[in-house]
Amino acid sequence: MKKSSTDATIAYSSPPQGSEKPARASAWSPLYLPLFRALWLATVVSNIGTWMQNVGAAWLMTSLSSSPTMVALVQAATSLPVFLIGLPAGALADIVDRRRLLLWTQGWMLAAAAALGALTLAGITTPWVLLALTFALGLGAAMNAPAWQAIVPELAPPAALPAAIALNSVGFNIARAIGPALGGLVIAAARTGAVFLLNAVSFLGVLVVLYRWPRPSDEHLTPPERVVGAMQTGLRYVRYAPALSAVLVRSAIFILCGVALWALLPLVARQELGLGAMGYGVLLGCLGVGAVIGAMLLPSLRRGVTIDVMVAGATVLFAAATLALASVQQFTLLCAAMVAGGIAWMTVMSTFNVIVQTVVPGWVRARALAVYMLVFQGGMAAGSALWGTAATYTGIPVTLRYAALGLVIGLLITIRYRLPTGDGGDLTPSMHWHEPAVVSQPDLEDGPVLVTIEYRIAPEQARGFARAMRAMRVIRRRDGALRWGLFTDAAVPGRYLETFVVESWAEHLRQHERMTVADRAVENSVRAFHTAETPPTVSHFISAYAGKGPLPKVEA
Repeated sequence: MKKSSTDATIAYSSPPQGSEKPARASAWSPLYLPLFRALWLATVVSNIGTWMQNVGAAWLMTSLSSSPTMVALVQAATSLPVFLIGLPAGALADIVDRRRLLLWTQGWMLAAAAALGALTLAGITTPWVLLALTFALGLGAAMNAPAWQAIVPELAPPAALPAAIALNSVGFNIARAIGPALGGLVIAAARTGAVFLLNAVSFLGVLVVLYRWPRPSDEHLTPPERVVGAMQTGLRYVRYAPALSAVLVRSAIFILCGVALWALLPLVARQELGLGAMGYGVLLGCLGVGAVIGAMLLPSLRRGVTIDVMVAGATVLFAAATLALASVQQFTLLCAAMVAGGIAWMTVMSTFNVIVQTVVPGWVRARALAVYMLVFQGGMAAGSALWGTAATYTGIPVTLRYAALGLVIGLLITIRYRLPTGDGGDLTPSMHWHEPAVVSQPDLEDGPVLVTIEYRIAPEQARGFARAMRAMRVIRRRDGALRWGLFTDAAVPGRYLETFVVESWAEHLRQHERMTVADRAVENSVRAFHTAETPPTVSHFISAYAGKGPLPKVEA
């Protein structure tokens, strides 16, 4: 069985002697955990290097080629890998050791940045070499992201998880504020190649912390999934997980409209307000300051109001900040509005991220995060194109007003997608299903497999039983069933047969490992309707065309 993240014995290190960990998780409480603190600091440094790299790559391309298309391709080379390998990266992060995967991806990015730095200092970097190595860095980042986010619950206890995720966002905003300016200084003082080499060095801290992390090895009773099959399983889980689907819908609508502020802020600064690069940087800095304030306020907000109210209020606040960007001409007031916008953006996005991390079990967490990141990146790309095109025809202020209106309308449209409150039950593996008893051991790849469960239900309980079985249908489909059905015997009143089909014998054994403690509670509520003295009869049938020939019926 693959160990769940809650089994990581070293995940939550004690605070050092002489320090006291707050009784309640504060905005900074995860920094009391030595492992989280070390990895967070190393990540901030690495992200600063990444922002320096982005500035250096764009600047270098302007000196290598005068083509606007080539300059634009630098950003495309950075972002495209997320769409190409985002979901496979999530699948891989769920079926291999995440620590080792992170070591490989961090090493890959270090090598790519070092190669680009060496070639640039040697004066032999061409536009296509720059794009190729930028794309290689993007591949490493895309492979790294799902595994990186999936290990956060291993680094902080559940009570501190929201603060840990918010702190990661704070670190990203700190890096975004420092990195570009520092990159510009290095380019001016030295050469562009020095920026790339500094980015390569920035990965060393993360590599050292990861290497010294004694994460328990993942153990499997069944062979690991193949990447393609793991992707299909992950998408099936997302489809049949209502709590996760609600987050994806809400985040897609918010990002699609909310990105207008980020996309049009440079144009507002330059064209509407007549600001230079310094003024634009100040506005971006105000958004970053707001994000830091938002991270500090989040623990108190979560204790004071429900998640739906908090997200709704933050959405309205961000709509107001977007409207202010369209209307306010006074720089100081606009800075205050951007601080409010940063608070709202942090509140919404951190909340969505926390929910995605906490409503899925460990075996599928990276895949769920990969889907979430695809929705995020897709919303950013589509929204930027949408509002940029709209601004061309209607003007920047009008477009921002429409975007603010879209945020409010989107909130009203998606209000029926209630966000989970975080009390969805224990998602650790229950391992309460017994190993199926077989006459001869089937091959793991034999299939498809039909599983039937026979119940005896009192006639007066038939409706209640059928309603309870709807929750079982969701669990079966979410955990790997291709088809599911519930049938009643026309000749024997009260005899019901639940059926579901899975792809292979190995996949059914994985279903045994995927059942959580919360799933077991649902199963117990269903079996409470069973009236026979013996437990429900479970039978397994393997396709007669699987393997070398027909196989007999096997029973558990």
